[in-house]
Amino acid sequence: MPLLRDRISKRGLLMGLALLAALSGCSTTDTFEQPVPVPEIEATAEFKRVWSMSVGDGHDGDFLYLAPLNTGDLIYAASADGELYAVASDSGKVVWESEFEERIFSGLGGDGENLYLTTENADLVALSREDGTEIWRQPLPTEVLSAPQSNGSLVVAQTTDGKVLGFSAADGEKLWQYDGTVPVLSMRAAAAPLVGGDVVIASFASGKLIALAAGSGQPMWQYEVGQPQGRTELERLVDVAGQPLVIETAVMVVGYQGKLALVDIRTGQEIWSRKASSLYSPMIGGGEIYLASANGDIVALRGSDRREVWTQDRLAWRQLTQPMVYEDYLVVGDFEGYLHAIDRENGKLVGQLEFDDEGIRVPAQRLANGNLLVFGNSGKMAVFQVKPQD
Repeated sequence: MPLLRDRISKRGLLMGLALLAALSGCSTTDTFEQPVPVPEIEATAEFKRVWSMSVGDGHDGDFLYLAPLNTGDLIYAASADGELYAVASDSGKVVWESEFEERIFSGLGGDGENLYLTTENADLVALSREDGTEIWRQPLPTEVLSAPQSNGSLVVAQTTDGKVLGFSAADGEKLWQYDGTVPVLSMRAAAAPLVGGDVVIASFASGKLIALAAGSGQPMWQYEVGQPQGRTELERLVDVAGQPLVIETAVMVVGYQGKLALVDIRTGQEIWSRKASSLYSPMIGGGEIYLASANGDIVALRGSDRREVWTQDRLAWRQLTQPMVYEDYLVVGDFEGYLHAIDRENGKLVGQLEFDDEGIRVPAQRLANGNLLVFGNSGKMAVFQVKPQD
């Protein structure tokens, strides 16, 4: 569960873990509970490791989201303590490694030429994809938790205080800045902006999804994913903390204490919506929508009418990652570092692996060859296949 941040402080207000459990409910009327123990299951599927390695000290004790960048043949990964790696996705062979001299604060973004990251001191840095050497850097107003995104000519970074900034990918020149509003109290999480050729779509802790013109940063439309309600700041939390999912000419978005919605990417008009609460993006597979609810329930919805197909509630309050589709399974990680395999047909828990005792915060990724990339908080990185148990 993301920490809280207060916009009064540059680094954000870091709250205690006891409070975090109280903030993972799916609505303000939920009874806040402790995470359930790891459930005992009758396993019919297993995680088969293809390769593994260690990426520095991983998040190194900070509450970060250092997701690796998967570009097909190569995986680029970074640790908070400055270790950078380019790794062959099929074999795990290290192509190059580099030691960055500053602490890294965001995961890696990239395009055909460069890699992009942000530092603890709030600098946006462009690096060569060939060897990790620095190309340019620009100061940012405050910290950035989400990976910078690029369309090849424009690089966009979104700060924790609601600013969205566009830079030239070629030389780092600042091109524009949009100043969004952020409530006094919000989750210490941030959705990476979507950067297309003509439009940038950014999500905000205010519960709004806003489309900006890529060339100028001027707002084109906005959509309200969640509306703050209640008398206390905790009750009024409506963060949109997961990157919207592009589906042809629409985007699917979900918010905390808000709704799951499909929105026209050109106009911002709502196509459909239903009540939901999640901190992570939905996942789509086989005509169904899969959602990790804020209370730990995994929900499968029929894509055609959003009717519930099944709900898996045995992982309650375990701070699950975004679900990832892997053939006949869904895979999620949790705060204690377990991977869980779920049967997509009926929602049954069918596989389990303790991967990283420091937890898993970033979602698994599918590689070009179909395998599953997992990155743990301690820096453990591995590729798996999920197969029926022998």
